[in-house]
Amino acid sequence: QVRLQESGGGSVQAGGSLRLSCAASGYTGTINDYCMGWYRQAPGKEREGIAGIYVRASSRYYADSVRGRFTISADNAKNTLYLQMTNLQPEDTAMYYCAADSSTSNCYLHPLPTNFGDWGQGTQVTVSS
Repeated sequence: QVRLQESGGGSVQAGGSLRLSCAASGYTGTINDYCMGWYRQAPGKEREGIAGIYVRASSRYYADSVRGRFTISADNAKNTLYLQMTNLQPEDTAMYYCAADSSTSNCYLHPLPTNFGDWGQGTQVTVSS
């Protein structure tokens, strides 16, 4: 049974930083073999794909809203996906989800599609001004 478990969310002031983690288990192979993505959804808004990575192809994607502030990375040995977030702003407040899909072509679609096969439960990030 595949599972994605996010952690690392919390409350910070504007300008602060957080690092989200997403531990993957139950997959055939490692996260390097999948299109992995970070999404967020604020109340009343649609889910937004903000960062994606396909390690085997050295492919990374960032939405305009986070480019230059957020960094997506993967640790193959720990089978864990990360999202380093810096210079956080109140508009970054949302529930953050990680997702995985075996269709690696998804990592080349911009913006990231929301039909990934596997999703975590989410971790809340709240940024106060």
